[in-house]
Amino acid sequence: MKAVCLRKPGLVEIINISEPSAGLEDVIIKMHYVGLCGSDLSAFRGASPMVSYPRIPGHEVSGVIIAKGDNVPDWVKLGSNVTVSPYTNCGKCPACRIGRINTCQFNQTLGVQRDGALVERIAIPFSKIYTSDKLSFQELALVEPMSVGYHAANRGRVGEVDTVLVFGCGAIGLGAIAASARKGAQVIAVDVDDSKLAMAAKLGARYTINSTSEDLQLRVKELTDGEGVNVAIEAVGLPMTTRSTIELVAYAGRVVYIGYTKEDTPFATKLIVSKELDVVGSRNALNVFPAVIRMLEAYEHPFTDLITRIIPFTETGQALADWDKTPAKTTKILVKVAEE
Repeated sequence: MKAVCLRKPGLVEIINISEPSAGLEDVIIKMHYVGLCGSDLSAFRGASPMVSYPRIPGHEVSGVIIAKGDNVPDWVKLGSNVTVSPYTNCGKCPACRIGRINTCQFNQTLGVQRDGALVERIAIPFSKIYTSDKLSFQELALVEPMSVGYHAANRGRVGEVDTVLVFGCGAIGLGAIAASARKGAQVIAVDVDDSKLAMAAKLGARYTINSTSEDLQLRVKELTDGEGVNVAIEAVGLPMTTRSTIELVAYAGRVVYIGYTKEDTPFATKLIVSKELDVVGSRNALNVFPAVIRMLEAYEHPFTDLITRIIPFTETGQALADWDKTPAKTTKILVKVAEE
């Protein structure tokens, strides 16, 4: 069968690999769509320390179950439409021992530390699948990136009394915006691109700020009566936004970092202490796939509008090259692996 292979940075090829076989607790999924993530772009650029080459990318999955192993329970039905949690967990490390399996010390995400989902068929443990008989295959492929943002909102303990500031309106930031709005919070979205801010408004942001044309600090003060926001979620990974979260959050507020900078960034530790902030990281997603599926199934927002392009399987390399040249123009690319 065919697979997309990143041979080395900047070089993508279509290769032939062996058909997958189902272990006793595995299902075989015929792939329909695979979303391209920022981690795939980093791998294409040779900028990901977690990726070795050659590597089959892809971890945002939708497909249909076509076979299953002998020990897969009866509730898992052939023909079910599914998405996949692409993470592994060892069960033994400090994080796993306290139930934080999303940040397993030895996690191997599909398409990052191990070969991924840009294949025609794949074997996956049944415990990693999530089904929906309402969502389309395109919508199912959005569940994982939306889950990463949803988990960040959970890490920030977002609630209905909160005002939440989200830096970055890429797919992950939009997931945090949609989740925070669904929890009843008032959401302020910040980006440098008006089209992405318009998408944030569609997904529940009450206010949007283009930080290149507006005074960010002044605008946030106006919207919060000078107090600052209760929760600031950083989904960009730049030194400037990393520092701004600390500056714009209120006393006794919460700061959540999804993005991380590529270089050391000085912190205003005085603000962390004097405001007594809760500062946390957010990695992958923990126990939120069902909640995100329900959110998408409610059809309260046009989630498929965040899909920038749908491309054929054979054009994955060109799509990554285009994304590399003009990253600001892309929110989400879906690779169409099979006909629906």
